Amino acid sequence: MEITIRVPSGAERVAILGAAERNIKMLREMLGVGVAAREGRVIVSGQKPAVIAARNILESLADIAQRGGEPPTRQQVLDIISQEASALADGAVDSAGELLEDWDGTLQVYAAGRPVRAKTPNQQAYLDAIRENDLTLAIGPAGTGKTYLAVAAAVHLLKTSRVRRVILARPAVEAGEKLGFLPGDMRAKVNPYLRPLFDALADMMDYATLRRFMENDVVEVSPLAFMRGRTLNNAMVILDEAQNATRGQMKMFLTRLGHGSKMVVTGDATQIDLPDVRDSGLIDAARRLRRTPGVGFVAFDRSDVVRHNLVQRIIDAYGDDDDDRRAAAPKDQVDRRRIPNQPAEKPDNHQSATPETPMA
Repeated sequence: MEITIRVPSGAERVAILGAAERNIKMLREMLGVGVAAREGRVIVSGQKPAVIAARNILESLADIAQRGGEPPTRQQVLDIISQEASALADGAVDSAGELLEDWDGTLQVYAAGRPVRAKTPNQQAYLDAIRENDLTLAIGPAGTGKTYLAVAAAVHLLKTSRVRRVILARPAVEAGEKLGFLPGDMRAKVNPYLRPLFDALADMMDYATLRRFMENDVVEVSPLAFMRGRTLNNAMVILDEAQNATRGQMKMFLTRLGHGSKMVVTGDATQIDLPDVRDSGLIDAARRLRRTPGVGFVAFDRSDVVRHNLVQRIIDAYGDDDDDRRAAAPKDQVDRRRIPNQPAEKPDNHQSATPETPMA
């Protein structure tokens, strides 16, 4: 979508566009739109929701300019942009600027022609936690749908214009074996680590759409190490296999959260591949954030496994070994299966909640 907005000249133009067109640069960075100022016009292009938001922001700045006085400060402009961006991300308005219905937890996402739905109470609680919190930590065994439902929620938020981007990240840590040098360019080197995320996306989008989204950076799949220094606005950000992120990496990742964004961190505390399990950023974050408002915790167990029925029995069999190792470990050893108690004020958001996938 592309729109043209007329702007006055002189002091009013500076109040709207900012000194050296500073406000235009902030619009580009925070909304992901193209903005070009030409003579008495500003041309805004991009996806419809963001273009509408940019138009509303420029109109607000024009109203301030018409009242005279000092031009808005950089912080005032940031506040205006953040308010409009949050309204879009929270589903307050749609691409036409009209009110959206609240997200009730149902996903407008399909895989193999079937709607993606939670199949267990924990999985529905997981979706509810994602809906109600800006940051959700999900911990549980393999096959419980932690990653799949998080990706489904991301696709839903993207389709309904509640976010503008989907960013999926994983630590590039090998599962118990050293693969050595991998051939190819950077994308080829990291592709094996990110394959599960590609698989989930491919279930929910046709190939042409997924390829177009990735080429336009609407959907981004990236190693965790590439997140440093970024601010992720108006995005759904998912960190998968987070048990293999170090404490420093986890802090770095969590502080990337920008305006109008949601984050989901998933992991299995019994499958830590770091040299020292006590260095797991997932366990550390769960301990530090367990009482932080706006953070949801969900814990999955064997009853939430939605893969082959045998997976539940495998988890049970290996669970005995986990108990033996924990009993033999030093007292200060991190308990990799312990999930922090949920805060009393929000029990539903901090307890067992597990997503689920329609796939076995």
